[in-house]
Amino acid sequence: MSREDPTKGGSDFRGRVAVVTGGGARGDGIGNGRAAALLLARAGAEVVIVDRNEEAGRGTVEMIEEEGGVADLFVGDVTSDDDCSSLASFTVDRFGPPTVLINNVGIGAPGTVLDTEPDFWDRVMKVNVASMYLVSRALIPAMAGAGGGSIVNIGSISAIRPKGLTPYSTSKGAVVSLTRAMAVDHARDGIRVNVVLPGPVWTPMVQRPTMTPEIRERRKNASALRIEGTGWDIGRAVVFLASGHARYITGQALVVDGGVTVLSPVR
Repeated sequence: MSREDPTKGGSDFRGRVAVVTGGGARGDGIGNGRAAALLLARAGAEVVIVDRNEEAGRGTVEMIEEEGGVADLFVGDVTSDDDCSSLASFTVDRFGPPTVLINNVGIGAPGTVLDTEPDFWDRVMKVNVASMYLVSRALIPAMAGAGGGSIVNIGSISAIRPKGLTPYSTSKGAVVSLTRAMAVDHARDGIRVNVVLPGPVWTPMVQRPTMTPEIRERRKNASALRIEGTGWDIGRAVVFLASGHARYITGQALVVDGGVTVLSPVR
């Protein structure tokens, strides 16, 4: 048996093009998408940041460029088929065919089936699930034509541990199923597809006036490790799954939650 490690150099993204949807963040905050984009750029990838908010997306591009990396911004709505088609053309024209796609866009949604209005239910499914379908549909042909690559979707532990967020949990459960189905569909194209399931990490999305120090401490202590996760923790998991180190991993859901899901629910 050969002693040569086929994963050697797997953390090197030089010459690779990565697309990160929802890659912006408020101010200098570090969300899951921004962390993944920065880490991919540090590893040598040329990165397309996709965000509906130009200021938020531009902030990530500037952070990457300040570190000597290469990035550009595509401002668009990933729930729009036309915008996703334009994203594909923009990426290929700017850097070449993508070999990494990070589907990171999503919104929260508390409630039950009884107190969720049908229009809002549809919006959650459109943003959290249909966006991944539309972006993947637009980019996979170029990715396959380039010999393959890696898609990493961002889900949530709510997919496997629902608690008062029924529309959100349902959408994230669909993301897991979508990931597994895509892994089967596109393996022959050399495309791996995996999903990261974050726990209650500290990101700009949760930094609201209602997030009191007491609630933040309770979130931290909900994990077995009793430490607070951040966007960097999710970004590291994303980059691992996108890298050559994960060449034999596809169709999997990687939980990154400090051990929240191994504990019994706190009453």
